Formats: sequence, structure tokens, C-alpha cells
Amino acid sequence: MIFKPEPKYGVFVLLNRNELIFDSLSAVLQTVPGLTQLAVALACVALGWLFGSYVYRHYYRSHPERSERFFSYLGLRLAMPAMATLLLIGAAIGWHMVTATGGSVLRTCATLMFWLSLIRVVSAVLRQALPRGRFERGSEHLMASVLWLFYAAWAVGIDAVVLEWMTSISFTIGKTRLDLLMIVNAILWVTVIVIGALWVSRVIESRLMRVKDLDLSLRIVFSKIARTVLLVAAVLIALPVVGIDLTVLSVFGGALGVGLGFGLQKIASNYVSGFIILLDRSIRIGDRLEVEGRLGVVTKITSRFVVLKSADGSEALVPNEALISSTVINTSYSDKAVWTSLPVGVAYGTDLELALRLLKEAADHPRVLKDPGPNAFVVEFADSSVNLTLGVWVSDPENGFLGLKSDINMAIWRKFQEHGIQIPFPQREVRLLGDSQA
Repeated sequence: MIFKPEPKYGVFVLLNRNELIFDSLSAVLQTVPGLTQLAVALACVALGWLFGSYVYRHYYRSHPERSERFFSYLGLRLAMPAMATLLLIGAAIGWHMVTATGGSVLRTCATLMFWLSLIRVVSAVLRQALPRGRFERGSEHLMASVLWLFYAAWAVGIDAVVLEWMTSISFTIGKTRLDLLMIVNAILWVTVIVIGALWVSRVIESRLMRVKDLDLSLRIVFSKIARTVLLVAAVLIALPVVGIDLTVLSVFGGALGVGLGFGLQKIASNYVSGFIILLDRSIRIGDRLEVEGRLGVVTKITSRFVVLKSADGSEALVPNEALISSTVINTSYSDKAVWTSLPVGVAYGTDLELALRLLKEAADHPRVLKDPGPNAFVVEFADSSVNLTLGVWVSDPENGFLGLKSDINMAIWRKFQEHGIQIPFPQREVRLLGDSQA
């Protein structure tokens, strides 16, 4: 069966699927007239693409603000398919006038280009109707392309051929027969349902993070549990929808258990340790930890590791298992304040009471706590100096100590200079014994 020779130029008449049969198109394309029509159609599409590129270069590239206006943006999107449709319709009319045949290939391509124009209009209107940021330009282009490919497959009749081929590829697992169509269908359904589950989990997480009365660690735990439950439920719902018996997964479940027992043991341990850390709230975001000689602030807690950021800006990914099995120094577990000291040496003969008072006055700093306040101590009488120590409690240790100690040391230096207190340096006296000439 081939296309009817009667000329039909109306675009909407070409929507009749009974005319657009894959076998008929294949038969036409095996002839010289059919290949000639295909070459003309490709030339028309190429000219439409060149016209769209010309419109973009001369009207939109140097004026990107025009793309933000709806009708201007719609004109850009329609430049290529509309021009290609007009050229193809004109080519089909000319083909009929010259050959007195229907020009089925040209009319088919004209129909496809017309529907590409219509789909682009619908997708642009949808993008304009939705709130800004919900449906971006890249998502619109992707949706329009996918919809047009689905229409083209339906209109030409490729879908029936593809579905028949996918059904012919089958295999058996146990008592269940699976084919390629069922697997692809399952993947699509699982993808759609999982995306929906992830969207719901993000909504739940955003709601939980706004609950200020609940501890941050518990909010993270509940959000992760909700995401895990939703993902598992999505898979369990999607597979029966496409006709896959869940008992088939028992084989894979056994293999997964063996894998967890051997190769995935460390990964599973890290995930379990992560939930333990979040539940007992021993480590929280903002805590200052010392793990295996590395000191830093916790900036992120995941199911597998904890991000520890040092004062120099470097970040260490500490596995959760290490935080459970080894000793961790948490300087902000029950109280965030941290004590630090600054050693100072003064010369013998110095008024020590005055020096201690000046050290306390030098610790007047916004980051130093007033209660408990700073204190100064006489540590030892060394060879060249009397060693003193100024101890302070810092309210925000996550901001580091280098700048704080520099400010306090400068204050100590100025006060000691003002009161004539000397900071000595080591001195040695060398004597030569015996004959001077020797």
C-alpha cells in the first residue's frame, strides 16, 4: 500500500494517521522520486535552520533582553520551524504541479515541522505561565524536543515497529518472563515515581528545616529517614505497576546481602554510624572537633562522612565510622567557650603585681568572655625571665585564635612599654681561662 495520489495540501488533513504508515513511507523512500523528495525536504529544513540562525544573530545575540519578552522570544522559537514548514508546503505544491503526484514525503515533513512549531508555542506559553524559576529555558527546550519526537514516532508509525521489536526481545527469570518493553516501561515508571518521591522529600526537608523548636541533628535525621522511606516505597510501588513481581527481587536481595557482608561492609558501617551520630547528637554542625590530630569546625554532616573545615580553609572528609570507633575531642560538646593562654616573660626586678594587672587589662577584647573573665599567673622563675601566662575564655573558637592572640599581644606590648616593663631575652657571659697568649 502506498500513499494516495490525490493532492492534499491542508496541514490538518495530514494529521490522519491512516495515511502516515511506516511501511508506506519505507516503500516510497526506496524509489527515486521518494529519495528526491527527501533531499528537497532536508534542503528546506536546512534553509529554515539558516533563517533561524540569521534571526538570532541579527536580532537577539546583541540584545539578550529581547529574549525575556514573550512575543519576541516566541518569534525566535518559531523562526526555524515556521520557515521550514512554509518551504515544505511550497515544495509539496510545486512537486504536485510538476509530477501530478501527492508528494507524500514532503507533506509528511511539512506536518512534522508544523507540529514542531505548535509544540514550541505550547511550551513557551507554559514557561510564561509558570512562576519564574520553576521552568527554565533549558527545560522548555528539552520538553518541546521530547514531545515532538514522540509525535513524530506516532505520526510516521515508528512506534508500532519499535514496540513490536522490543517485545520480541525477552528472557525468563525464574517463573517470570521479561521483555525489553517491560524493562524500559519499568525504568520510565520508576524514574517518574522516584522523581516525585524526591520532590516530596525535598518539600518535607524544607518544612522540617523551618521548625526551630526541633534540634538541627534531629531535623537532619528525620529528613534523611523520610527520603529513604519514600525512595524505597517509590520502587516498591513502581515495579508492580509495570507488571514485575516483587518476588523476582529475592534473588537480587540475596546477592545484595552477600555484597554488603563483604565488599560494602565499610560503606554500610559508615551509613549506620552516620544515623547514630545524628540520633545521639554527639556531633552537630558548628562543633569544633579534633580527630586524629586534625582540628576543625563541622560544616556538614552526611550519611557517609562529616566535613571538617580547618582554620586554613582546607576541608577534611572524615568517615562516620572513624567518629564512632575512635576518640574524638569535641571542644564545644556541652559549652562552646574555649580556654587559651598567652605566655609572656618579664625581667627580674619587675613589679609582678603590676605586670599581672596589665595582662588582665590587655585581655579586654570583644571575643573574650567577661564571665569567667581573663586571669594571669606566675608560672616559673626561669634563667633569664619570670614567665607569666595570660589565660582567656574565647566565645567563638570557630573563628580561630591567630587574630585574637595578635591583638592581645599588641595590647600587652603597648602597656608594658607605657609602664617601663621589659621583656628580656636570653643572655650568656663567656670567660676565657688560662694564658692569654695561648
